Amino acid sequence: MITTLENEFIRVSIDTKGAQLSSYYNKATKTEHMWQADENIWPWHAPNLFPVVGGLINNELVVDGEKYNLNRHGFARQSEFFLLESDEISASYSLPNCENTLKVYPFKFDFQVLYHLIEGALRVTYKVINLDKKPVYFSVGGHPAFNVPFNKGEMYEDYYLEFETDEHLDAHALSKDGFFNGLTHPVPTPNKKLYLTRDLFNADALVFKNLKSRMVTIKSDKHDQTLALEFPHFNYLGIWAKPGADFVCIEPWLGCADTEGKQVDIKEKEAIQKLNVGHVFEAAYFICI
Repeated sequence: MITTLENEFIRVSIDTKGAQLSSYYNKATKTEHMWQADENIWPWHAPNLFPVVGGLINNELVVDGEKYNLNRHGFARQSEFFLLESDEISASYSLPNCENTLKVYPFKFDFQVLYHLIEGALRVTYKVINLDKKPVYFSVGGHPAFNVPFNKGEMYEDYYLEFETDEHLDAHALSKDGFFNGLTHPVPTPNKKLYLTRDLFNADALVFKNLKSRMVTIKSDKHDQTLALEFPHFNYLGIWAKPGADFVCIEPWLGCADTEGKQVDIKEKEAIQKLNVGHVFEAAYFICI
């Protein structure tokens, strides 16, 4: 089921499958900013990642010595959410634990995704409620894909990502199987700019673990249209596109993939979140025109 939110600036659509944002339409410029999930290239718009981000060695989640079969990025993106409530500018979705989730992730929880329009911005909030009698361990993140170029007749290479602050960026390399291999390489960003090229992601995503910036903006040399993603609560950032495709993903994460040869208990996973009994977790990012 699709729900549409709208104000004078933007119109967005959200699907109960995965609570996934499927459209972000700029009314002033008549621009659709979300990638439209071409199944022949990459069949997603903006999947929500929970309870893991990235891949697990052997697709196994280890909890207190027990192994559970769990696929890359977790089950939320494949799950049907409940629409809790909605009005013209907001909608709330819920994915509670069930028999099927307990088979692959032995925790009791309610994972919620909340959308709210604030003038020219969409706030996306992740909310995790601990319904268990023990701490809940999880990772969470976004994977929104934005159309590049914005307009017909433009080139992908006309566009760049502008970081909020000047900084020295080192990307943490991924193996062919999507696991960290311990290597890093510098990513030059002269004048805070990272230009998009067709071969930028040939070796998979650029993953930044020590980023100072908390906002990345898609810009062009040819016009002043922009789209920004602000992520004040997220310490990791992935940037990725299917090589040759007309989009770029800007991915705020609290969590990341496993490291090669290091299968560890969920409690010891890098960047794992711990939610104590009776507690509620919230973190938000913003998509802004």
